[in-house]
This record gives sequence, C-alpha cells and structure tokens, in this order.
Amino acid sequence: MPEKPQILQRQTVAQSRLFRAEQLDLRFSNGVERRYEKLCSGGPGAVLIVPMLDANTVLMVREYAGGLEDYHLSLPKGAMDRGETPEQSANRELKEEVGYGAGQLDYLKCVHLSPSYMEHKIHVLLARELYPEQLAGDEPEPLEVVPCDIKDLLALSMRDDVIEGRTIAALFLARAWLEQHG
Repeated sequence: MPEKPQILQRQTVAQSRLFRAEQLDLRFSNGVERRYEKLCSGGPGAVLIVPMLDANTVLMVREYAGGLEDYHLSLPKGAMDRGETPEQSANRELKEEVGYGAGQLDYLKCVHLSPSYMEHKIHVLLARELYPEQLAGDEPEPLEVVPCDIKDLLALSMRDDVIEGRTIAALFLARAWLEQHG
C-alpha cells in the first residue's frame, strides 16, 4: 500500500447551508505536490434502506430530486442524527418515508458516493419483518411508496425512473445477501 500524501494546508473555500468545500494542498511520497478540492461531510453520514415487504417485494419511494429537477424511484434514505447508530437511523427513516418499522435490520455495507472528491458516506441496511408504523418526516410532500418485484433485478434496475447509482448498488447487494442468508 502506498504511503498517504502529507497534507500541507487545508482551508474552506466555499460554504452553503448544505455543503462545505475544502481545498487540500498535498505532497505525495514521490515529492509531487497537488491541490485537491472536496465536498466535506456535515455529519455522521446517512443511511439507505432496502425494505423487504416479503421475500420478493421491495418497497421503493418516488420522490423529487433537485439535481434532476424531476421525480425518480429510489430506496428510502436520510441523514443520520448525531448519536444514532445506522440501525436506529434506518428504522426512523423507514417509518418516516415508508410507514413501516423493521423487526430485523441487517447491516450490509458502508459505501462512499464519489470518493475522489467527496467525504460523504452512506450505510446500506436490509430491513425485514416490516410492521406498520408512521413517523412524521421532513419531506416537503408525501412520498409515493411503490412496491417492486426484486426477482428480476435487472429489469427493475433498467427502468427509466430508477437512475440513482447507490439505489441500484444497494438492490444488488441486498439480493445477493438474501440469496446467501435467506
């Protein structure tokens, strides 16, 4: 494994309500110096939940995405509150966005969105043994819950309204985990 670069200087170059950009001046072990910019994490991370209503039905949500300026179908997700475990956060977000709690939560993986220039990470959890329970959420409008068949995952992933990479990755992780662990 290569030696990590030395951080010569770090400074915030931009900040908004949601984002902070940082500039890093680095020196690599071979003496080459470079300036990197990255988007910094504002908290403990986020969770992405794969809620299984039954062995073949995954509950997805249709929501508006500002980056797309359109609606898309994705898995429920949200920021972790300080002091929450990924499991606590996942169960809260599930209740807020889908109207179910989970009797069983299995931690699958922590993934990073774009590690070349972002600190942001998201914990992927599989939710099973769902039971109805609703919590008030922070979405500007009610989310449409859409039951989808996970058996033909390729067809589900190829839908025009399923376009978020982390949702697609989480669905494949969940299906593989379920095939091994039932």
